Amino acid sequence: MASPLTLEALRLYAVRRTLFRPTTLLTAIRKLGFVQADPIRAPARAQDLILRLRVNNYRAGDLERRYPRLAIEEELFVNYGFVPREHVSLLQPRTPRRAFTATDEKHAQRLIALLRERGPSRAHELADELSLGRRTNAWGGTSNAVTQLMERLHYQGRLRVALRVNGQRVYAAVEPPQTALSEAERADALIDLLLKKYAPTTFRGLGVLLRTMRYAAPELHANGALKAAVVRARERLPQATVDGSVWCWPQGESPSRVGEEDDGVRLLAPFDPIVWDRERFETFFGFAYRFEAYTPAEKRVRGYYALPMLYRDRVIGWGNLAVVSGALQAQFGYDAGKPPREALFRRELEQELERMREFLALA
Repeated sequence: MASPLTLEALRLYAVRRTLFRPTTLLTAIRKLGFVQADPIRAPARAQDLILRLRVNNYRAGDLERRYPRLAIEEELFVNYGFVPREHVSLLQPRTPRRAFTATDEKHAQRLIALLRERGPSRAHELADELSLGRRTNAWGGTSNAVTQLMERLHYQGRLRVALRVNGQRVYAAVEPPQTALSEAERADALIDLLLKKYAPTTFRGLGVLLRTMRYAAPELHANGALKAAVVRARERLPQATVDGSVWCWPQGESPSRVGEEDDGVRLLAPFDPIVWDRERFETFFGFAYRFEAYTPAEKRVRGYYALPMLYRDRVIGWGNLAVVSGALQAQFGYDAGKPPREALFRRELEQELERMREFLALA
């Protein structure tokens, strides 16, 4: 008779399934299903910090440099980030959050015609010809109206991000993606994609993830297709009740097969799949983690961009890293108040810092 599933087994499974053996960039993105983006560099952007642990010889900025040659897209999913191109049709068509007026559509058609004529372009390269001026943006300020129009057309799937230049999106005109899947099939596939990234999760956690999809897949959210998919998920997904909560994971996987042990130290991005679900994080590791970049400095507990520190499948503390005068500086804190005493930990931490220096291309 099989032993009852425990939180310990679920934690090991969560860590080891997502920290898979490093592979190629495209394969890693496909295994993850989605990579969240964030512009803060401390010491690098979140997408780079996530991928450095999962891609062979990865360097900060590789994703942006190699993006035009990869079958991936900048897209809105749980948050804004990168998805394999084959998943984009699960997210479209989308109804604009703010309906297009006849004038909006006239401007859109003209903008798309210019892009088809000239090729991929940035907003400021078309601003003079379109002469749309500036408009109030979502944050109450004003921004280039062409930029806003491009963002709205990207959301609809009528434009795609072809590449970035100095961090600025370069857009190309495309036909909106088509799919032969029904709404129910799309909703089921989205749940499977969420689990690919964030399993194991409780059904409560899955509900939190699905609420974020009201922006990424608004039609499926509004018409109840996602809610119906959760009902089907409760019937079709492998699951177990552990400490009063029902946990689920992808079909074909098992929490009892957790992969190889790892004695290494890993500094995780705040949006790493191990960290993203804050409630699950606290359940697994015994302390709360909060992202404090937008918290006033005097109220921060762990730091501006604290990176959770994983050691032997447990998060034991955090690190704040910065590049100063070309050198990596690091400060650490520990949930127990002090670091582990064994020499192995000190060696593994120094190796992780050396990997970070290589990733950042520091001497």
